[in-house]
Parts: sequence; structure tokens; C-alpha cells
Amino acid sequence: MVTTFVSLDGVMQSPGAPDEDRDGGFEHGGWVAPHFDQQLVQRMTALVRRADALLVGRKTYDIFASAWPLAEAGDPIGERMNSLPKYVASRTLHTVSWQNSTLLTGDVAEAVRDLKRGEGGEIQVHGSGKLIQTLVEHDLVDEFHLLVFPVLIGSGKRLFAEGTMPVGLKLVDTTTSSAGVVVSTYRRDGKVEYGAMGPETGNW
Repeated sequence: MVTTFVSLDGVMQSPGAPDEDRDGGFEHGGWVAPHFDQQLVQRMTALVRRADALLVGRKTYDIFASAWPLAEAGDPIGERMNSLPKYVASRTLHTVSWQNSTLLTGDVAEAVRDLKRGEGGEIQVHGSGKLIQTLVEHDLVDEFHLLVFPVLIGSGKRLFAEGTMPVGLKLVDTTTSSAGVVVSTYRRDGKVEYGAMGPETGNW
């Protein structure tokens, strides 16, 4: 299950802080902060607490591993993040030190297929833009949990980049926070269906 903060125009780069990810000269980091209220904190807490494992790419691993171990005792998200099994997809890391972390080796898509064949329950992907592109390309995402923030960024890494494969999705839940963030959950639902619109077709 992929959960992602995304702008209205599809940007997912550096949502949490200015220096989180400056690739490509990105200067808009921290765009979620003004809209992150207690309602969203509660939503994310519930989401993380239902996870059975985390799957992240290198950059997200570096960010999480430097922050979550510092969480205060009793922090509900921090406790869960630190205790969960964590799988890290990276071609550059040789070791991972954050507790309960495992470095995936070999072909990432095949490694994730093996994880999905197991009995570990829900595997959540947070952040990890490049990893998400690989998972989508290989049809390995069963559910998208998207938090769409009321901002237009204009440039930066996008959630659904060029090359995204066509898939059908079903909206199974949606709500809007008091700060205007639309939180929606989509599940994989077969193939994209096509048709025609217009008065001559009767679909108008």
C-alpha cells in the first residue's frame, strides 16, 4: 500500500522540510507543513499503526532513520515506525542500522513479489518516489492512499511520472480535513475501461 503526500498538480518531492530533497534545484520543500493539522496527525497515526511492515527507498530510509529513532517515548507513530520490520530498496547502501531494517538485494521487483507472497500482512510504502515508479511499472501496488494538499507546486518529482502503466482503480474511501487536504484511498480494480462521450452516443 502506497501512502503519499501530493500537491494538486501531482508533485510529491520534499513535502516535509526545505532541505528534504533538493534534487533538480527544487526550492519548494516543506509545502505540507501549513496544512498539517491534528486531524491529519490522527489519520496518519491510525494508518501507520495498522501497518505490518514498511518498504522504503534509500532517500526515505535516510530521512526516517535519522528522525524516528529520536521520537519521544510514547510517541504513537515513532514507536510503531521503530518497531516495525523495515525493508529498504537501494543500490547504493551496503548496510542499514535502523532497528528491524533489512536491505533488499538483487532485483527489487522480484524481492517485493517475494514479500507479498509471505504472510506478513500490510506492507506500507511511504515517500520513496523512485521506488514507487518501479512498483507501479511492475504492477505491485494494490492500494494508493493519497493525501492531496491544496497547493500547486509547478515543478518537481511527480507521483505518476511518464511511463506509468494504465490500471483501473476504485475509490473506497475519501474525506477532507479542516485544512482542505483531500484524503482518498484507491484500490486496484482491473484494467482501464474506454468508451466515447457525446450526444450521438447516448452518453451525455
